[in-house]
Amino acid sequence: MKHTNKELLGKGIKYLAGALPLTLIGPSVLYSAFNNQNHPLYIVVLIVGALACIGAIFLMYKGINTLIKSLFD
Repeated sequence: MKHTNKELLGKGIKYLAGALPLTLIGPSVLYSAFNNQNHPLYIVVLIVGALACIGAIFLMYKGINTLIKSLFD
């Protein structure tokens, strides 16, 4: 009978914990960027917000994938 790999489970939870702040920060930064389109740093703030959103999606994917591996492999 297989057991849960606790080290991998902890790693997956860390990935998901890292994704949580990015899921809140990314859309907020994007919203701020779109509200201030006349500001000279508009492009920079837009890129930072987009990278935060992409990072959140990536960390969620890695976290869920790691959790599934720890539970079922």
